[in-house]
Amino acid sequence: MAHLTPAARALIDAPEFATVATIEPDGQPQLSVIWVKTDGDDVLFSTVAGRRKHTNLLRDPRATVIVYSRTDPGRYVEVRGHAVLVDDPDKSLINELSHRYEGIDFQDAPGNQRVIVRVTPAKVVTREL
Repeated sequence: MAHLTPAARALIDAPEFATVATIEPDGQPQLSVIWVKTDGDDVLFSTVAGRRKHTNLLRDPRATVIVYSRTDPGRYVEVRGHAVLVDDPDKSLINELSHRYEGIDFQDAPGNQRVIVRVTPAKVVTREL
């Protein structure tokens, strides 16, 4: 297991957008823009059960998350690791992230089943942090 530096953790916990890469059934990478936060060295994000990244991670838990500073894109942290998925029936993570990024409660579509994705780093790459 790899560890996040304090600077990497600060960038991930800032309201900067991230991109997650998962692996499609044919091996092609699939990318999604997400909101993120840390929990220790893990990177957490929320998704909806049945979405492409969810089904990809159920099949193959390998994921890469990259976060870069919108004011200085040369500063970034990349976390490569394996994901564990946990149901989030109270939508606690998406609401926490919505408050962090937009300052409001999250307006989810009726019937969406939320899932917390926890990526535990196997490798962490940083630049200018």
